[in-house]
Amino acid sequence: MTSIVTTAGPTFLRRPHGAEYVADVLRALTLVSIPVAAVGWGPIAFAVMSLTMLGVVVPRILGLRPAFDTALCLLALVAGWSSVLEWYTTVFLWDKIIHFLLIGALSILVVVIGSDVRVLPDVRRMPLVAVVVLAGTAGLAIGGVWEMCEWVGHTYLDSSIFVGYDDTIGDLAADTAGAVAAGFAVRSSAADRRVVDPGRSRR
Repeated sequence: MTSIVTTAGPTFLRRPHGAEYVADVLRALTLVSIPVAAVGWGPIAFAVMSLTMLGVVVPRILGLRPAFDTALCLLALVAGWSSVLEWYTTVFLWDKIIHFLLIGALSILVVVIGSDVRVLPDVRRMPLVAVVVLAGTAGLAIGGVWEMCEWVGHTYLDSSIFVGYDDTIGDLAADTAGAVAAGFAVRSSAADRRVVDPGRSRR
């Protein structure tokens, strides 16, 4: 497998085809959202939307199939604006729904990256049970980092960021459940890649 470092740039800059245009439109909307959120809602909103931008760029760098790319971009954009607009604390169960869906998608991303950098075996050839366990573990880890970031934000940046024991445990449960469910889609999401390998193009 070619190094992700070698393919990252060419893959990100490749010309989109078909459904890839939808994901690129969502990326453009996320980029526009950064200054809009910063002007309208302040520095915390700017930080949230900047982090969201990272989430929509990575799947294009990896050349993941358009369906997954589009789904992750949409989820990340919705999650970012949900934070800015405070839907997590005002819309019933919205927080748990986003945790379930977004962390599930991010767990797929983490497992694929792990496979690409050879920390993990090729996920397309791993037993399904092993892939599901890996995705669930990745989701729990992502959720743990998410909750720690929320605590740091609440403690040092903005006390309006909601944290609490029940909320944290509920979020982690939703994260893990979403990641386990997403584990069944890891192999299909990792298939049909749009990776541009400059080394092969010169042969």
